[in-house]
Amino acid sequence: MPSRPLNFIFLTQYYPPEPGAASLRLEAMAQELTRRGHHVTVVTAMPHHLGARSKEKSKLPLQWMVTEEIRGITVIRTWIWRVAPHRRFWWRLLNYFSFVLTSAIALKQLQRPDYLLIESPPLFLGITGKWYSRKYHVPYILSVSDLWPESAVALGLVKNRLLIALTKRLELSLYAGACYVSTVTQGIRQAVIESGITLPQRVLFFPNGVDLDQFPQVSPQETLRRKYGGSEKKIFLYPGTMGYAQGLEVIIQAARELADSPDVVFLLVGDGPVKQSLMDRVRDEGTTNVFFEDLQPVEKIPEYFAISCAVVVPLRKHPLFRGARPSKVFPAWSAKVPIIYVGEGEMADLVIRSGGGLVVPPEDGRALAHAVMRLARMDQGEWRQMGQRGWAFTRDYYTWQHIADEWLKGIDPDVGL
Repeated sequence: MPSRPLNFIFLTQYYPPEPGAASLRLEAMAQELTRRGHHVTVVTAMPHHLGARSKEKSKLPLQWMVTEEIRGITVIRTWIWRVAPHRRFWWRLLNYFSFVLTSAIALKQLQRPDYLLIESPPLFLGITGKWYSRKYHVPYILSVSDLWPESAVALGLVKNRLLIALTKRLELSLYAGACYVSTVTQGIRQAVIESGITLPQRVLFFPNGVDLDQFPQVSPQETLRRKYGGSEKKIFLYPGTMGYAQGLEVIIQAARELADSPDVVFLLVGDGPVKQSLMDRVRDEGTTNVFFEDLQPVEKIPEYFAISCAVVVPLRKHPLFRGARPSKVFPAWSAKVPIIYVGEGEMADLVIRSGGGLVVPPEDGRALAHAVMRLARMDQGEWRQMGQRGWAFTRDYYTWQHIADEWLKGIDPDVGL
């Protein structure tokens, strides 16, 4: 645990109002460090991802750099090339590298910190971070929320062999130069250790968690229920990014399996590159028990939890995803809503340990349908106990306060000097 206050700069492309796990985790980390007397400055991009751009464009002036004060944290936002999430990967490279350049200009204007924390992905932001670290003799912490390029290759998003080789070289170089590597899952932590490039004691753990006060259990709103069929419906919710990794087709498959169960419906709330194709499939197949809703502000998500029988959290079947910990599990448990985890590995083990939900194999629509019916027909007392067990497990191990305390134990304030 640091014996003196530390000064951190967070370098990240994603920070609230951007949605997503990395954005919310970094905000929580910044808040927890600030509460303990440390100082955090965030260098991030203008709102640009999913629904954040349209919701915030009227609040921020059209400048290349804007400075805000948010809950005691200085947030510096720089210009970024905006691109729709469905565009080809080469277009997205323009998005990444534009921020690589503009963030470097912002960093040059700041006072030298004790640590620079670099969030990856995008991995290319490490170029800026490593340049700044060398030029100003600042030790850096590489925060890895997704193994890259491994995950992009696994999803088929990157196939160019030269690009894969170059990004792999960059990845290993960033591990080697980091004072610490901070990981979001034990699977990523183990992969970093097994690379042999950094010492195990230099690999920290800051998993996804939750603020229990941010996602409380609230009373269901009948007006919201009526949008999706009324109070007699058992709603199974997916909230969040609709991307390739989630394999959301399994929900559509389960919906078709349950076409003869009129009291069961699925609700997908959010946005992402595969949303339109999912909506097209539902329309073309004539599926009537699947609803889609726009991306919602974080503060409204408890209202959706309140009308849900369970939160469905799927991931594709791939060895790489065995080490994943989808962030939406802990907010659901915070609201005392059970989970149906459609996946395997690290998060499946946590769901089983907690007793806060059910686990079914990945990409198995029929197994998901059976789990849905089990929860839909479950006695209310048993259902409440399942949600309560998830809440208690989160309270004991996955509040941001607990996670930050454990993370700071690994930080030596003089290790980078």
